[in-house]
Amino acid sequence: MTTKPSTDLQFAFVEAIGVTSRKMRKAYDQRVAQLGLTFARARVLTLLAAHKTCNQSVLACELELEKPTLVRMLDRMAELDLVERVPDPNDRRVNLVRLRPHGEAMAKQLLIERAGFINAFFTPADDQALQDATRLLQAIAERIENTEAHS
Repeated sequence: MTTKPSTDLQFAFVEAIGVTSRKMRKAYDQRVAQLGLTFARARVLTLLAAHKTCNQSVLACELELEKPTLVRMLDRMAELDLVERVPDPNDRRVNLVRLRPHGEAMAKQLLIERAGFINAFFTPADDQALQDATRLLQAIAERIENTEAHS
């Protein structure tokens, strides 16, 4: 039995991450669309469910969106009664975004859907491989950050 050179394994791993990510994203997009959401709106709801409030700049950074794009999305989500903007009590120049009651209900439903979606792809037998892969991905992310910090 021959083994692939390390570089080939690395390229195969990175390619598999990309392919898997795209397939999961497509499947998740279809699932949240059944709830009347887009992927981006679903991410806003889950982030706000976790953080309760978030300022628009942090939200844009977290979602990797340009601020004008986020503003338009939040405008539409406010029209749908999912979120609202409120003044930051510590900085009048800043708006905080928080869930409206309808948004909270949608976020709860979304978190249940997300758990079911993720659980469909894994079995208990995957636990050790998941731990190993998670550690590897975290190490790679740290190396990327260190490389970016030194350039």
